[in-house]
Amino acid sequence: MLDWQKDAVVYQIYPKSFCDSNGDGIGDLRGIISKIPYLKALGINTVWLSPCYPSPGDDNGYDISDYCDIAPEYGTLDDFKELLGKLHENGIRLLMDLVVNHTSDEHAWFQESRQSRDNPYRDYYIWRDPVDGHEPNGWQAAFGGPAWEWDEKTQQYYLHLFSKKQPDLNWDNPVVRQEIADMVNFWLDMGVDGFRCDVINNISKDLSAPGCGYGPHLHEYLHELYERAFQPHGALTVGETWGLTPQQTLALTGEARGELTMSFQFEHLLLGRVGGDKFRRCPVDRTEFVNILAKWEVGLKDDGYPVLVMENHDQPRALSRFGDSAYPYESATMLAVLLYGMRGVPFIYQGQELGLSNPVFRSLSEYRDIETINAYHEMRAEFTEEELLPMMNFGSRDNSRVPMPWSEEANGGFTSGTSWIQCAVDPARTVAAEEKDPRSVLHFYRRLLALRRENDCLRRGEFALLHNEDGTVLYQNTLGARKTLVACRFADSEAALPDGVPENAALLLSNYEDADTTAALRSYEARIFEVC
Repeated sequence: MLDWQKDAVVYQIYPKSFCDSNGDGIGDLRGIISKIPYLKALGINTVWLSPCYPSPGDDNGYDISDYCDIAPEYGTLDDFKELLGKLHENGIRLLMDLVVNHTSDEHAWFQESRQSRDNPYRDYYIWRDPVDGHEPNGWQAAFGGPAWEWDEKTQQYYLHLFSKKQPDLNWDNPVVRQEIADMVNFWLDMGVDGFRCDVINNISKDLSAPGCGYGPHLHEYLHELYERAFQPHGALTVGETWGLTPQQTLALTGEARGELTMSFQFEHLLLGRVGGDKFRRCPVDRTEFVNILAKWEVGLKDDGYPVLVMENHDQPRALSRFGDSAYPYESATMLAVLLYGMRGVPFIYQGQELGLSNPVFRSLSEYRDIETINAYHEMRAEFTEEELLPMMNFGSRDNSRVPMPWSEEANGGFTSGTSWIQCAVDPARTVAAEEKDPRSVLHFYRRLLALRRENDCLRRGEFALLHNEDGTVLYQNTLGARKTLVACRFADSEAALPDGVPENAALLLSNYEDADTTAALRSYEARIFEVC
């Protein structure tokens, strides 16, 4: 793993909702270009760009119809090259979203594949005959219903783990794997620095298994792609791998594996949900939240590098899930310290640095997310509309996809036209407002990221959890003779500072202006110390 990869601080941009430069209501590449000074001032050094490829938009860009072009609503390849060049000029690397478990059903490969059973592209996808007059197996799609769709013309089913408009590629076909490698090299040769790899642990499948993840050839196929594309370019690759253990993650990301650089873990983001169902809320076990983070820090310490994530385009806002609306500044900044005080690579989702909370959707017609809409209809038999709307408001992916609020202007300064989705603007939580307020979440994020840049013990030190009880947390990072301590109060009450902070410890950062080195921790207070 290269040094720059260990020191990456990644900012995820959802291009459709970041900044619209031409007034059509959709964010675009030129809008991103205009905000590079903002990104640089924040202190990030890497951008992850969610899909901006041509797409029918059934799953908001994750149904790709052409891997080697830019969607017209976002701009052109020339716009992309300009964005890439200007990011690099400002010391910011760029990760693309690699979505290769599936394509759109409007991709040329699938259009050919469905023409006939003997079409040369037929084996690019997973087609099967019925079994006893039904689907080939009992797999269910992530967005509801069976994972198989009947094709009347060729009298077979095709597999789709997500929408029926997202047919799964057949990675067992070596021609498909070469097509993917060629496409990856197209972007890397252009200067792209790496990829976030969408649901990458699903690319190998055993149709006789009860589930679809972590198939028998996953390591083989990833190593092949590493040798053909990732390794020659020194690319940073981050896997989206739901449901894996630290041990399985190390098997994908260990230094000698030659597969992925690192991988997300989302185990802590499953808390506060009944049975993991994102629309059914329950209290968050905050002790377990910290224990999970610690488990992954320790589990990856010898041969892996943690990814530190609290929000993304698929998750509701962290403040609405794990924070406290009575203490918005304190809880948002405490969560930032709790997570980004640890060894690993921070991932920050657009607007997270403002302390944004979930917007309010007043009816089903205001949603755009296929998962939310499908879930609403599936649950309608069990719940009333009055019950369902709060559930959707809690769990919908649209919570994080509403436009970035730049100012108090119409549509939050996102667009001069009509936004593709509602603009939820809190006047106190815009970039313009927080720029003016030295005690804002935005300014705190800048200070925290600056501290990480200056302090390699925070970035790379070995983690040890010293205290985690009744909402009070203390952990340390050790790098050679250097040691940092992070103390957090994950509750809305005061508690004594845990034993373990020496009297001569130097206070490096706190989210309370009058913080004292040894005083009790107040509601959602966070402190970072250096032990002299």
